[in-house]
Amino acid sequence: MNKSLKSTIALALTLNLTAFSPSKYVNAASDEAAQTEGYFEETGVFGDISDIDNIREIFSSFSDEDELNWYYVGKGKDKIAECPKESAGFLKETSSYYLGDTSKKVLYLTFDEGYENGNTGKILDILKEYKVPAAFFVVKPYIDKEPELVKRMVDEGHIVGNHTVHHPSIAQKVHDKEKFNSEFSGVESAYKDLVGQDMPKFFRPPMGKYSKKSLQMTKDLGYNTIFWSFAYKDWLVNDQPSESYAVEKICKGAHPGSIMLLHAVSNTNTKVLGTVLKTLQDEGYEFKSLNELPQ
Repeated sequence: MNKSLKSTIALALTLNLTAFSPSKYVNAASDEAAQTEGYFEETGVFGDISDIDNIREIFSSFSDEDELNWYYVGKGKDKIAECPKESAGFLKETSSYYLGDTSKKVLYLTFDEGYENGNTGKILDILKEYKVPAAFFVVKPYIDKEPELVKRMVDEGHIVGNHTVHHPSIAQKVHDKEKFNSEFSGVESAYKDLVGQDMPKFFRPPMGKYSKKSLQMTKDLGYNTIFWSFAYKDWLVNDQPSESYAVEKICKGAHPGSIMLLHAVSNTNTKVLGTVLKTLQDEGYEFKSLNELPQ
């Protein structure tokens, strides 16, 4: 691996750039930036990534405390995505998931809730219509500002998961255990005060940022970390994908055992959700709760 390519990859990681071929290397939640097969193409940074194993070799040399960005390697419609090789050795031991049961056509639908954009009530209506369970990962301010929606999530059988108090990179909190733990406990307390029960132990790392140490510390708090094997660029409220693009993208991203990430702020997601659920159910997919993840 030459020095310039190593520097390119390091810079891309620092800037949280998308670094992949659209057909095989998919970053956290944004695959719109790739315009040329096999290249970084942001801010004038270029680097050949055709040899993905060499890229992973760089990442695998990081320490337990180094911050990583979640990505997955998509294989195409109905084909099971791969996790980062650099993380494969410690996902299971830290109770971290990006897949569920891959032996059957099952899907696990999740939504990230940073703030309310007027869509969650409609999303809940659609989930009820199609009898689909989901998980909503919320920050503390969301619970404080949208108590009725959170109570409705719980009343209708959905999971409300922890997305931290302040939405930081949790990997950057590992050096201060008290601050690390408070990002979880603050959400737990708000949830219990509202609904009168303990929060389910499912956690989604903000921005997909993590380290081996952060995953272990999360497990030590009793949590399962929930990554994903499908996401797309849906979170920019002023730059929404078209409805036809969204339906095609989401449905083509489905595969057995996929944990699917959507953002509830997306008007497009809300408009197409019913179509997406019906299409996938017609294809033989069943939606399951995170409570049914294989242990």
